[in-house]
Amino acid sequence: MTEKNGSKPGVVLVHGAFADGSGWKGVYRALHKEGYTVSIVQNPTTSLTDDVAVTKRAIDEQGGPVILVGHSYGGAVITEAGNHPNVVGLVYIAAFAPETDESVSTLLQNPTPGAPAPPILPPRDGFLTLDKSKFREAFAADLTEDTATFMANSQVPWGVEALEGKITSAAWHNKPSWYMVATADRMIPPAAQRVMANRAGATIEEDAGSHAIYVSRPENVAALIEKAAREATVGAT
Repeated sequence: MTEKNGSKPGVVLVHGAFADGSGWKGVYRALHKEGYTVSIVQNPTTSLTDDVAVTKRAIDEQGGPVILVGHSYGGAVITEAGNHPNVVGLVYIAAFAPETDESVSTLLQNPTPGAPAPPILPPRDGFLTLDKSKFREAFAADLTEDTATFMANSQVPWGVEALEGKITSAAWHNKPSWYMVATADRMIPPAAQRVMANRAGATIEEDAGSHAIYVSRPENVAALIEKAAREATVGAT
């Protein structure tokens, strides 16, 4: 498989629960500036199957090798969609990295002792949301109050079917992976992130960001994606 444009793989960015693709704006700008062709997936977050289908379409549209990046629940999406033959590397940003036959729901059943409980409200009509009054503390503590409030009020409801969707084949078994641990994360405990990253055999970097690290530290996130693009390309040749 040859690289797109003869030099750099494409990048597909996959958001997680309670958010949409607009949070990747800073990462997109940083990568675009360096010459990467970047696609941003808009997951419906209705079911894992639906989200994987949307992500695979974005991979197809790239038309060549792709680095697939997922934040939070987006990690589950890329773990399944990453089996696409054009995907040459997976990058997890404070994300779930399930094993085959696991779901995000499975991973949440055994929380890290002493970790804060995410302020997820009871489901309504099959969808979950975060308590808006606790959104900033849990999800975006290192963003301004104005930005965090906007994210809280524009959050995308997360389908219970997406939460419970099981991985049929974990792509990290066959694709190289990289993982950014957000050490101030209050949604997915950093200790849990490290366990998943080590299990996947990922190259791990740590940064002092909240769960919204892809918004608050876009240059650092972009730098890890670029590292993955370089190393995955070398490994594929």
